[in-house]
Formats: sequence, structure tokens, C-alpha cells
Amino acid sequence: MAEAILGDHDQYSCSICLELLRDPVTIPCGHSYCMSCINECWNTNDQKGKYRCPQCRHTFNSKPPLNRSTVLAEIMEKLRSTESAQSLAGPGEIACDFCSGEMIKAVKSCLECRASYCETHVQPHYNVPALKKHKLVKAAVIPVCPKHDKFLEVYCRTDQKCVCMHCLLDDHKGHDTVPSTIERNEKQIKLTHSQTNVKQTIQAKEKELQKMKMDITSHSDSAKKAVENSKKVLSELVKLIEKKSNEVIEEIKAQEKADLDHGTKLQKKLEGEITELKKREGVLEDLLQTEDNIQFLQNYETVSSSSGSDELQSFSFQPYCSFEDVRKRICELIGRLETTCTQEISKTVNKVSDLSAKRPPFDIVVGERVRVKPSVVTPIHKWGSVTHLSVGVVKKIQGDLLTVDFPEQRNWTGVVSEMEHVSGAGSDLSTKNGPFDIDVGDRVRVKPSITTPKHNWGRNVTHKSVGVVKDIKDDDSVVVDFPGHANWKGILTEMELVTNDDDEIGPSSLDSNIKIGDKVRVKPSVVSPTHKWGAVTHKSIGVVKKIQGDSLTVDFPEQKNWTGIVSEMEIVASADSGSSSLESVIKIGDQVCVKMSVVTPTHKWGAVTHKSIGVVQKIQDESLIVDFPEHKKWTGLVSEMELVTSTDLVDIKVGDRVRVKSSIITPKHNWGGHVTHKSVGVVKDIKSEDVIVDFPNHKSWKGILSEMELVNYSDSDISGSS
Repeated sequence: MAEAILGDHDQYSCSICLELLRDPVTIPCGHSYCMSCINECWNTNDQKGKYRCPQCRHTFNSKPPLNRSTVLAEIMEKLRSTESAQSLAGPGEIACDFCSGEMIKAVKSCLECRASYCETHVQPHYNVPALKKHKLVKAAVIPVCPKHDKFLEVYCRTDQKCVCMHCLLDDHKGHDTVPSTIERNEKQIKLTHSQTNVKQTIQAKEKELQKMKMDITSHSDSAKKAVENSKKVLSELVKLIEKKSNEVIEEIKAQEKADLDHGTKLQKKLEGEITELKKREGVLEDLLQTEDNIQFLQNYETVSSSSGSDELQSFSFQPYCSFEDVRKRICELIGRLETTCTQEISKTVNKVSDLSAKRPPFDIVVGERVRVKPSVVTPIHKWGSVTHLSVGVVKKIQGDLLTVDFPEQRNWTGVVSEMEHVSGAGSDLSTKNGPFDIDVGDRVRVKPSITTPKHNWGRNVTHKSVGVVKDIKDDDSVVVDFPGHANWKGILTEMELVTNDDDEIGPSSLDSNIKIGDKVRVKPSVVSPTHKWGAVTHKSIGVVKKIQGDSLTVDFPEQKNWTGIVSEMEIVASADSGSSSLESVIKIGDQVCVKMSVVTPTHKWGAVTHKSIGVVQKIQDESLIVDFPEHKKWTGLVSEMELVTSTDLVDIKVGDRVRVKSSIITPKHNWGGHVTHKSVGVVKDIKSEDVIVDFPNHKSWKGILSEMELVNYSDSDISGSS
């Protein structure tokens, strides 16, 4: 505003340097210059003592005195401060159409002039009478007709678009058209009504939210009161039991005292009789020792008649009651009390569960991923092949019941109140795979948008192939077991989840790998087939006779026309059909591990896990003996094992920091000097399965890749000495 009042920049510019005046001076002819500029000009052109004005050429016989113009200097400062206050137009902002040089941000746009102005150049629209009538709006891009490059002023109702005046004469001739202002007014009225409706909806939703908050608070208060009342009642029950317990204990102690007093009396009486008998025994002994026959015979009658052995009373301790009977009665009481408490508390808990089961159905909906709550010990409809770790997709909800497709068991039936949501990030089932909702154990396939995967297709893998995620690496790579290609490596971003309700997953995808005539067997991960075993076992291999939907008919040697589910079967390659050919796949000396699809090996785990890698020592028929670091001479089945190639081992490269795995008791090439489980070294060279490592106290140490593990810089086990 100040700049507009002061006028245009040019009248305050020095005619020599063409910039705003600095230290302005005014010479006698009335023109003003920068003090430094006019001094330099006159000093350069000092001829015959005459001085000219660079603008009007007025000549001065002597050099005029040059004094700084204070008023003009203040004006210059105001101009500079105003100019510096104006901001430049940033990305996406409208620039002034009249500013030259730097693009100053526009503050207004004129709908009549079809131009945008900064604070300085918009001033004429405020001051000039003819321009005051123009319509100024907030700075914006003024649209023009792309065909005629003219301003859009008319709205065509026929084509529902804004057009220019030239458009009315050709493309929109004869159409229903109105000035843009009229159409704006009509649509603004409708928009106002819509805004009113939205406001009313917001108010209604806010009331609904307020009521919901009150209901939640009330429910929470009710739960707290229920907890307090339960604690109080149960505490009183405990006190009552303690009181009765003390009464029983006091009664037992009183009875014990009475019995002990009675027993003590009997004991003393018995001790007295024993003393008396011992005295008589002494008399008899003395008589027996007498050598005088006459004396012996004279005293015999007296001594023998006073022995009184036949008159002695028999004593025994007989308590008034048996404490063993009391113990039995107490045990019976505890049993009845426990039964009663369990029944009554179960009724209360079931009442709470019944109430929770009646919660709104939108808590769990079809298509969501769920699992059995950890608090549920045994589901009402039993576990089947499902565990607490199983995560499945809800297929159907009917009342309090729901049907879930788990990887381990399809069409599993459960109760809504026993289930809980499983989020993708989260939770404890997550494998830290960032934004990709894919976990170990999920069924996946290559996205249709991927022409060629980063690590190529490999053998027998296509867009229709569906596999199970075996491992997810930190670099977002994923290892998948496809029916036709185990340990296939891909990238998370190239994969997509496959649910059991996926329309594109029918027999042709789980199944495109299973065709009539193929040799198949029941997957090791299937505990019990949907249509039962019959005479078939995990080892049975049969030929597919018929496929219909998700079902298939197989002729096994043990059972003809066996019915099964496609998803429960796997193809048996020719290399898997006999032990001799199996042995050709896995040989003595090979490194192997248990297949991820094997839940529990036939000969049990022992100290071995899915991550264990061992060396085959012996193969006999379908069995083999493997030396694992954790378990020597482990026995397993060839069909349950898979080869471990160098690409399956830890991705260790030259330059990586490594140490010996804690599971390795003694490395194959021994420890060497000063190398321990805590030693951390740098990989110097890798040759096949061997690795050369420089440890601080042992250079060029030789080890086996499978015995080593990577060490991160943040690893807390790395001591300073390492």
C-alpha cells in the first residue's frame, strides 16, 4: 500500500545506476542521484571545471555542493522495506502478471481484466474509477477455453460444461446455455441445501457419538461394579471357608487331646503292670537259682501261686474316632465344593459369554482374518487341526456360529465369542514385513501385473501357482513352497495373498498342478482328511481318476475310488514315487532339513527343528540317518526331508561380520586358538561350503557356512573384546 501511495519505482531511480536512490542528493537543477554515482560521474568527466546534469545537461561553472536529502532518504527506506516485504510466488501459487524479474505472489485476480496482481499492481483497481467497477477475487488461475483461448463466461446445460462465447457459435450452437452467474446462483442454492443436510447429519452423528460414549462409560462402570461385587462375594466365601476350616481344625485338636489323655492313662497303667511283672520275674529267678532242694520246694507254692499271670488285663489304644475318616470326609467335601463352585461360576461365566456373543454382528464380518482367543482352553466345537496360532478367514456367519477356512482345516465351525480379529501389522503373528500383509504360512501367488518376477519364474511356477510362504527376509524377499517348485525366491511387492474364498482359486489354481492322471498323495500337513483316511495313509500314492470342483477321486493301491479335497493333496513327482529314486535325489553327504509342510516327523523331532540343517550319514529304503548339530544320528523319512542348497543357507558374503552358531558344539574344522562362540570376525573368502574368517585372535580361520551366522552391529551379544 505504501508503495502505491509513493508511486512508481522509476521516479525514485537513479538515472546513472538505474537502481533505487542510495544516499540521495539533489543538484541545483532539481534532479536527484546517488551521491556515489554523481561524484563518480563528475570526477570522470572533469573538463575545464564545468559540471553538467546527466539528465537535463544543465551546466554549472563550479561543482555544486552535494548534501544528503534526508526526506528523500526516508522515502527510499520505506520503498525498500515495502519491496522486501512482498513474498515471491512459490510452487503452485499464482504470480503477478505485471511484475518483471522476480515473480511476486499475486493477491487478487480481476475477472474483467483476466489478470492477477500483486499488492502493488492491484492498487489502480482501488483508485482508478473505471477499474473500481471490476470484480476482484482471491488470486486464482483464470480458466480459458482450450479450443479458442477465450475466457469461459457461459454454462452449457446440455453438455454440463463451461464454454466461451465462440463455442456458442459452433460446437454448442442451439444448446441450452445461460450466463455462468445464473447457473452459479442456482447450483449454489442446491449446494446450500446439501450443506444444510450434511450439518444436520453431523449433528445427529455427534448426538449418536455422545450417546455411545455415555453407553460405553456406563458399561465400563457396570463392569467395574461387577468386578467389585464379585471380589466382595468371593472374599466372603473365602472367609466363610476359612472360618469353617478353623472350626474343623479346633475340633480335630480337641478330639486329639481327649484321645491322647486316654492313651496316656492306659500307657501309665500298662507300664505299672510291667514293673510289677518284672519284680515277680526276679523272685522266680532267685528261686530257680536256689541250690537247696528243701528250700526250693518250700517256697515253690508261695511263688507260683502269686505269679497271677492269668489275672493280667490286656490293654490296647482305641481312639474315639479315626482321623483317616476325617481326612476322607474333608477330601469328599473339597470335591463337592469344587464341583459346586465350578458349576456355579461356569454358569456366571457362560452368562457373560452369552451376553458378549450377542454383540453387534459387525464386530466380525465375512472375509476377516481371525483366530481362537488365547483365553479359550478348548473350543465348544473342538480343535480339529486348528491351534491357538492358526489364522483363518471367516467364510460364513450364522447367529452365534461362524465357519472359518484355516490353512490346516477348511470349513471349521466355531463360536463368535471364542474368536478374535487378527490385524495385518500386528500383532504377534506378524513377521515384520512392513506394509505388506503377508505372513509366514500364508498362501500366495505372483500378482497378475508382474510380467516376469525379479528372480525369474523358475520351474513350474506360473501366475496360477499357489504356494505357502516359508520364510520372509529383512530385505523384503520371500521364500515360497510351490507344489512344483520348493524354496522359490521372490519379492514381497510381487506377491498377493490368496484367500480360500478367492474366486480365482478353484481347482484350476490349487489344482492346475493337479490333473487327471497325476500321481498324488495326502499332504504331510493334513492331520485328518475331510473325507477320512479309509485305508489310505500319508505314504499312499495314487492316480487321480476324476476332478469335480474342490473334490477329486483317486485310485490308491490300498483303496479304489477314494474321495478327497484338492487342497489337501500334493503332486508326487517321479522322483518321489519310490525309495530308489528318492535316494537319487537325496544322497549320503547331502545337507538336508525337515520340510516346512511336515508338522511332526514320523520319528519325532528330538532336538531338531525346521531350521536345523544336517548331513545325511546313511540311507536305507525310505529311512535315513542325519547328523544335525543339535542331534547326532537322527532318524527320519526321506519323503519328509528336502535338500538344502548353498542358496538356502544364510546369505553370508565376503566382508560380513560372523560368528559360530550357538547350536554348534564343536565346528567341523575345530575351534582353533582363541575362537569361541562369542568371537566375531570378518569373512575373508568363501569357497563352495567353506568360509575363511579373520578373527581378532585367529587369522584365516576355516569353517563351514552352515555353522556360521551373521552378526548385526547392534547385536547385544557382541562384547567389546570382540
